[in-house]
Amino acid sequence: MLGATLENPRKLSIGTMLAFGVGQAAEGFKNQAFNVFLVFYYQQIVGLPGWMTGLAVGIALAFDAITDPIAGVASDRANTRWGRRHPFMLVAAFPLVFAFVALFSPPDNLGELGAFLWLTIFAVLVRGSLTFYYVPHLALGADMAHDYNQRSTLFAFSTVFSITAMALVSFIGYLYFFPTTSEFAPGTLNPDGYQPFALFFAGAMFLVIIICCLGTASEIPHLRGNQPGDAAKRESFTLLSTLHDFKLVFANSSYRLIFFGMLLSTFAIAVESVLSPFMGVHFWGLPTERLALVSIGTLIGLWLGLPLAPWLTKRFDKRFALVFPAVFVVINANFALVLRLLDVSWFPNNDSPWIFWIYFARYLFQGICLPVIFATFNSMFADIADEVELESGKRKEGIIYASRSFANKIVTAMGVLIGGIVLDLITFPEGAAVGTVAEDTLWWLGFAEGPATSLLSITGVLFYLRYRIDRKRHAAIRAAIARKEAEPT
Repeated sequence: MLGATLENPRKLSIGTMLAFGVGQAAEGFKNQAFNVFLVFYYQQIVGLPGWMTGLAVGIALAFDAITDPIAGVASDRANTRWGRRHPFMLVAAFPLVFAFVALFSPPDNLGELGAFLWLTIFAVLVRGSLTFYYVPHLALGADMAHDYNQRSTLFAFSTVFSITAMALVSFIGYLYFFPTTSEFAPGTLNPDGYQPFALFFAGAMFLVIIICCLGTASEIPHLRGNQPGDAAKRESFTLLSTLHDFKLVFANSSYRLIFFGMLLSTFAIAVESVLSPFMGVHFWGLPTERLALVSIGTLIGLWLGLPLAPWLTKRFDKRFALVFPAVFVVINANFALVLRLLDVSWFPNNDSPWIFWIYFARYLFQGICLPVIFATFNSMFADIADEVELESGKRKEGIIYASRSFANKIVTAMGVLIGGIVLDLITFPEGAAVGTVAEDTLWWLGFAEGPATSLLSITGVLFYLRYRIDRKRHAAIRAAIARKEAEPT
C-alpha cells in the first residue's frame, strides 16, 4: 500500500493547502515587524546605538539558531496521537504572543544597558517560540505533499500568505498605527503606536496558527512517519543522534548547493532589512501613508505571482523556476536606485509624483517574483528530503528545514549586526526628521542597501545553477523508495 502511495501520491485538497498557507502568515507577521519596525524603534525611539541594536538582534538570532535543530529533530522523532508536528506548532503559539507584546513594550528609563538586555531577551523568546512552530510547519508541508508539482503549489500558497502578512504589517502599521502628523514626520517616530501595534499583530499570529493546526489536522493519519510501525523505527533524541542527522543531510550534494546559495542571499537580505526602513522615508522622501500604499503593490504582485510557481515548475523545472525570478528581483531592486546614485539628469527628484509610482512598481514586480522564488526553494527542500530518504533509508524533513533555518539565522545575525554597524559608519542620526539627513549619508545608505548587497545575491545564483533534481530524477527517486519499501524485511 505504501509503495502504491509513493508512486501515486495522495493529493491534498484546496482547503488543506489554504490552511497550511495561512499558517505561514505567522512567520510573515513576525518577520516584517522585525525587519521594518523593530530596529527603527530601538535605534530611533528607545535611543540604542545602531551597533547595540544590531548586536542584540544578532544575539537573539544566534540563540534562536540553536533551537532550530532541536525543533527539527524533536518533531522528526516525536510520537503522539496528534502526529509529529502539530503538538509543537500549537504549544508554541502561547509564549510567542506574550514575548512579542513585551518586545515592543520596554519600561521607561531602562538606560542603554537595560534596553539592550530587554531587546535581547524578548527577541530571543519571540524567535525561539516561533522556531518551534515554523520548523515543524515547514516539515509538515513536506510530510503532506509528495507529488512533484503539487509541492510547488502548496509552498506557493504558504509563500503568498507569508508575504501577504508582511505587506499587511507595513500597510496597517504605517496607515493606522504610525500616520504622519505635524508632530511626527515620519509617523514611525511616534512612541505611542508601538504597543497597540504589537498587541494587534500578536493576536493575528495566534489566530493564523490555530487556523493552520485545525485545518491540517485531518491529514495526520495519512502522514509518512505516522503510519503503523513508524514509531518503532524512530531513534531516541540525543546530541549524538542530532549531529549524525546533520552529517547525513550535508552529505547530500543537492542540499549543499541550495544551502550555500541561500546563505549568500540571506546575508544580503539581512543587511537590507536593517537599512530599508530608512530608505523609504529618507532616501526616497515618501511619507508613511505612501509607504502603506506601496504595500498594496506588493499584495497585488503576490496574488498575480501565485499561479506562476507551479506553471514555471512545469515549464522549466525547479532550477530555472528559481534562477530566472531571482536574477530579475536583483535587477528590479537596483534599476531606479542606481540611476539615483549616479545622479542621472533625467531621473525625477523626490518631489516628483513619479517617485511614488517608480517605488510602487518596484514592489509590484518584486511581489510577482517572490511566490515563485520561495515556493520553489521550499519545494526543492522537500524533493531533497526524498533523495536523503533514498540515500539513508530515513525521513529527515525536520532536520533538513531546521539545518537550513539554523544556518540562515546565524548568517542573518551577522547581516543584522553589519547593517547596524553601517548605520553608525555612515553617521545616520537618531530621531532624524525627513529632510534633515546629509546627502552624503543618504548616498552611502542607498549604495549599501542596493548594489553592495546585490553582488552577494547574484553569487548565490551560481550555486542554484548546479542543482540537478529535475522531474525525471525525482520520479526515479520516488520509484526507488517504493521498491525499497516493498522489499520483505
